[in-house]
Amino acid sequence: MKILGIESSCDETAASVVVDGRTVLSNEISTQIPIHTLYGGVVPEIASRKHVERITQVVDLALKKAETTAEELDAVAVTYGPGLVGPLLVGVSFAKAFAYAKNKPLIGINHISGHISANYIEAPELEPPFLCLVVSGGHTHLVRVTGYGEYEVLGRTVDDAAGEAFDKVARAIGLGYPGGPKIEKAARNGDPDSIEFPRAKVADHPYDFSFSGLKSAVLNYLNHEKMAGHEIIRDNVAASFQKAVVGALTDHVSMALEEFGEKRFALAGGVASNGALRESVRQECERHGVSFYCPAPILCTDNGAMIGAAGYYEYQKGVRSGLDLNAEPSLAL
Repeated sequence: MKILGIESSCDETAASVVVDGRTVLSNEISTQIPIHTLYGGVVPEIASRKHVERITQVVDLALKKAETTAEELDAVAVTYGPGLVGPLLVGVSFAKAFAYAKNKPLIGINHISGHISANYIEAPELEPPFLCLVVSGGHTHLVRVTGYGEYEVLGRTVDDAAGEAFDKVARAIGLGYPGGPKIEKAARNGDPDSIEFPRAKVADHPYDFSFSGLKSAVLNYLNHEKMAGHEIIRDNVAASFQKAVVGALTDHVSMALEEFGEKRFALAGGVASNGALRESVRQECERHGVSFYCPAPILCTDNGAMIGAAGYYEYQKGVRSGLDLNAEPSLAL
C-alpha cells in the first residue's frame, strides 16, 4: 500500500512515498534554514510563502523518485497540527486539493505521532507497546505508545521545549540559528563540568519537563560574567548547557523505565539527532536491559516519510479525513 506523506508544519517542505508504513521509496525535503538564519529563527510569514513556492515541486519530485504516479497511490496523509498555522495551511490545502483531484482518501496526521512513527521505518521489527521520548524545537513529550497511533502522554514541557531552549541559548552565546547542531558542535570542544546549570523538576508532575529556568540560568551566568569582566568561554557554556538538558531528559527516561517495565524505548524528533542525547539514553536503556531505538538523523528532522508511515497505520484503522480538514496549530497528541 502506497501512501503519499506531506509535511509543512514549520520550515521544511517535505513529501514522501511510503509502502506499508515501513519502506520509503522517496523522501524529499526542501529546507528553509538558510533564509531563516538571517533572522535568527523561523519567520512564519516567510515560511508560509516558501511552502507555497515549493510544495508542488517537492511532491512531484517525491512521486518521480518513487517511480509512482498519483493514480497508483492508495491515500494522501498530511500533517494538520501542531505547528505554525500558516505553514500547516499550505500543506493541508495542497493535500486536500490533490486528494480531491485524484479521488484518493485523505488522512490528517498529528505531527508528533509522525515523529514517533519514524521509528517504524528505521526499525521494521519495532511494534507497540514501547516508551518514546519526543524532543524537538516545539515539543518535549514522554509517551507510552500503546498501539499504532495510540498514546498515553506521561509528561510534557510546561514551558520551553528542549529544542527551543537550544535555539535561545545558541543565540545568547552568539552561535546563531539553528541552535541544536551549533551547540552540539561547540560542546565537543568544551568542558561540560565547567559550569553547574540547574535541572528543573516539576513537583506535582514528575514526568513533566521545564527548560525556561535553565535558559534563564545561562543568561544570568552570561550577564554576571560580562559585568565582572571575565572571559566567557563559549564552548564551555555550550557543553555545560547541553549536559544539563541531556541530564534532565535522561533522568525522566530512567524514571519511566523503572516504573513501567517496558522492554523497548525509542527517541524521536529533531533533537533526537543530538549525539550526546542519543548516547546518554542508549546507555540508560542498556543499564535497564531495554532495547533502544532511534531514527537516522534525516528521519529525526521534519520529513514526509514519517507522515506516510503514520498515515499507513491510520488508514488500516479506517481513519479518513473530510475536505473540511483544517490546520490545528495547538493540536494535542
